[in-house]
Amino acid sequence: MVIVNDLKPGVFFEHEGNIYSVLNVDRNKTAMRQMIVKVKVKNLRTGVINEIAFTGGDKVEQATVEKKKMQYLYDSGDTLVFMDNDTYDQVEIPKDRLSWEMNFLTPNLDVEIQMYESEVLGISLPDKVVLELTECENAVKGDTATNALKNAVTETGLALKVPMFIEQGEKVIVSTIDGKYSGRA
Repeated sequence: MVIVNDLKPGVFFEHEGNIYSVLNVDRNKTAMRQMIVKVKVKNLRTGVINEIAFTGGDKVEQATVEKKKMQYLYDSGDTLVFMDNDTYDQVEIPKDRLSWEMNFLTPNLDVEIQMYESEVLGISLPDKVVLELTECENAVKGDTATNALKNAVTETGLALKVPMFIEQGEKVIVSTIDGKYSGRA
């Protein structure tokens, strides 16, 4: 058991049948009443981010979430297949649980799989990935006075804006946090 006063970002806990990851903690103490601990959390099963308010001194069950390094292999229709690099065991995760992450998954990409008691909760992507552009608008002459951007689509189907000098077929570095262009590969 963990006292909610001791929660900090990065800690995992179980509350009302759900597993949460702490994103932020706000403690409010006045002279007339007990401390209120507001915890901004991410539900690891659904991906929903919300805020839970506790009274100071409340206890929650600590959850041990295991992170395993695995490699993305392929898309098998309704699921995505990952392989453990050490044991060669394969894990299948439903596509609907990884809708955002699918924009960055390319074959042989190493990711971290989050597991709780043999239940797969999700994956953690690297901060930046290299993707090839399959579609790219043509640059318009005279449109370079400012930091002009044009539309492009990556090999995974992610639509993003890139600088005018980038051409179709080039590899670019993309941030997995916001899906924006970070540079040439």
